[in-house]
Amino acid sequence: MKLVKGTTPPGASSEQEAAAYVRGMFGRVARRYDLLNHLLSFQTDRYWRFRTTLEVEPFLRRRGARVLDLCCGTGDLTLALEKRASGDALIAGGDFCRPMLAEAQRKQRRRAAHIEWIECDGLRLPFPDNSLDLATLAFGFRNFANYRAALAELRRVLKPGGMLAILEFSTPPNPLIRALYRFYSQTLLPALGGWISGDRGAYTYLPDSVRKFPGAEMLAAEMEAAGFTRVRFRRMTFGIVALHTGLSG
Repeated sequence: MKLVKGTTPPGASSEQEAAAYVRGMFGRVARRYDLLNHLLSFQTDRYWRFRTTLEVEPFLRRRGARVLDLCCGTGDLTLALEKRASGDALIAGGDFCRPMLAEAQRKQRRRAAHIEWIECDGLRLPFPDNSLDLATLAFGFRNFANYRAALAELRRVLKPGGMLAILEFSTPPNPLIRALYRFYSQTLLPALGGWISGDRGAYTYLPDSVRKFPGAEMLAAEMEAAGFTRVRFRRMTFGIVALHTGLSG
């Protein structure tokens, strides 16, 4: 499967229009986003994030680690990273959707976590070159308007030997699982998500974006082409999601 340039929401004819669509869509569903994530994944999203934190823990434990959780949404992964990080680590959660960040800040106040929240564009990150030990993205990479530009920008801000970890939906390799997942994501998920959130369009776009996103092998190849080394991926839950990791060269 050839890598498409970036997300292609309905009616968007440019990267700017695609980004505006995604920002507005997530803003509309922010208040119910966590409920729907847990419900529609049957709570499996908690396990996926747990496995991600285990994979990146050596980088979180570095002395003075500098960590960015990009496309942080309502902050579930950011908070999990902060819990495992060294005491002097600096953890930032970045997202370009303000209502999502507002939800993340509410969680932070309840849990007394030390996190800096940054409203930022993932294609123009407000960090110097070679400044981060770790960058993570959970279920946000496929929503970028330009995938290759996003990888290049992430490599720019990572220190040599820093890690990029991308947790993203993928295409199950087993034909039966793939067919069942397609039925669920394209039929049941929009109906349930639309009913609970009040925005059927958002929960029609989300499974459609998964369908258009390249398979795990293609994303790994693109990470290598962007200059990441020791790239590998781990499929989880029958290949519904994949965790990609790579080091900045």
